[in-house]
Amino acid sequence: QVQLVESGGRLVQAGDSLRLSCAASRRTSSTNAIHWFRAAPGHERDFVAAINWTTGNTTYADSVKGRFTISGDNAKNTVYLQMNSLKPEDTADYYCAAAYDTRWNPRDMNYWGKGTLVTVSS
Repeated sequence: QVQLVESGGRLVQAGDSLRLSCAASRRTSSTNAIHWFRAAPGHERDFVAAINWTTGNTTYADSVKGRFTISGDNAKNTVYLQMNSLKPEDTADYYCAAAYDTRWNPRDMNYWGKGTLVTVSS
């Protein structure tokens, strides 16, 4: 089993920046790609960004391109999501998830964290 623990969510104002962290208990082939999904109130989980540990490739949803940056620290088994120019529509529970490789569908994830809430006020 692999545990994923998110942190960093809080209430911020529109235009602010925030960095989320996802710490993994260990690395396996089933956690080669770490993803961020988000779920706005009353909505399903949507893909936000992903990073592949092997290739270093990153992928972003169109809605966050140019504002969010995903990165990883191999030594700490931790992935970060730097979020800049936050908007009220970014308000959501943000979840870290792991899979064999980069996927857009949350059903393809092998492990999930419990989420961290980001609230952006206007």
